[in-house]
Amino acid sequence: MDYITMNYGYKKQTPHAFEEAVEAVKTALAAEGFGVLTEIDVKETMKKKLNIEYDNYVIFGACNPPLAHRALQAEKEVGLLLPCNVIVYEEGGKTHVSAMLPSAAMGLADNPALGAVAAEAEEKLKRAVDAV
Repeated sequence: MDYITMNYGYKKQTPHAFEEAVEAVKTALAAEGFGVLTEIDVKETMKKKLNIEYDNYVIFGACNPPLAHRALQAEKEVGLLLPCNVIVYEEGGKTHVSAMLPSAAMGLADNPALGAVAAEAEEKLKRAVDAV
């Protein structure tokens, strides 16, 4: 599979169908110590709120409690950059999985103590994406 790293995310096309990929992401995140705090079904929300048909698209708000604790110890305001978002969506008949790059988000804060936490979270998120 092709992996793409952009300025703020890490993306992979997966051979799984959308629903299978959604479940695989939950499993992969759990294996890396992340819990899913939020799950937003964008397709359902667009239909319900705007009466717009949209592709299958889910946003997960994932949290690794030990890493979140370390980040919050370094800087209280870092909560504005949490949790880590992971998305699963369909486009052109293909399913994609992407995770935010914590290094990009934490880079917004001018606090070197967040660098190590971001690097560790990023490694774990990339492994979760790779596992799908």
